[in-house]
Amino acid sequence: MASQRSAGSARWDSFVALGDSFTEGLDDPRPDGAFRGWADRLAEHLAADNPNLSYANLAVRGKLIRQIVDDQVPQAVELKPGLVSFTAGGNDIIRPGSDPDTVAQLFESAVAELRAAGIDVLIGTGFDTTETPVLRHVRGKVGTYNSHLRSIADRYGCYVLDLWSMRVLRDSRAWSGDRLHLSADGHRRVALRACEALGVETGEDWREPWPDAAETSWRTQRAEDIKWAREYLAPWIGRRLRGVSSGDGRGPKRPQLEKLTAAK
Repeated sequence: MASQRSAGSARWDSFVALGDSFTEGLDDPRPDGAFRGWADRLAEHLAADNPNLSYANLAVRGKLIRQIVDDQVPQAVELKPGLVSFTAGGNDIIRPGSDPDTVAQLFESAVAELRAAGIDVLIGTGFDTTETPVLRHVRGKVGTYNSHLRSIADRYGCYVLDLWSMRVLRDSRAWSGDRLHLSADGHRRVALRACEALGVETGEDWREPWPDAAETSWRTQRAEDIKWAREYLAPWIGRRLRGVSSGDGRGPKRPQLEKLTAAK
């Protein structure tokens, strides 16, 4: 089903975010320890333009695309929002032997269901992993997957949050200590990029250059790499080997459409 999206700066009364840890908001903590993330930040921008906006975030860390399509998409359709953000497939793509063509087919089935329900959809592409040590080897698969996502967006009239082209995210300061999830400022910039894709004015620019950073010695970099491998890489590999997900037993942080409280 092909459908044209609305032109210009659109407004929605309700917004639901779907996905995994990226959309749940790791690692962008609020003062109370709960995660904020780019989708919450986008909702805050939308609410600044429409104070009556209601928002739900169904994303759960570690989820694969089949789980998101089977669990989160039907919930989103039932909530009947005006806008859904849909970023999924990253946890599949990084797994050995995964096929981006198959992942894209599942992604398209979800988009078709959402658009058939009359919901506007914001698709998120994959990041360019060229500067990410643990994910550099999957860059070609991500590129193939992104080509599918672009075609899906064209066929179904979706908005596109183009993460691949965000060169500003190649700076290490855009990423948290685990080198797999965005930092608070990385999430802030992605939310601004999403606003741009949706035609929502913010008065801020996600392209703003990073401040000059002090040089780090080889010895310091080596110590940081060892610390990262011990604290993050080894546990991540261990979970993969045991077939355990960081999202096992977790539910969504914001399962129902609710109006936002004042942004913190």
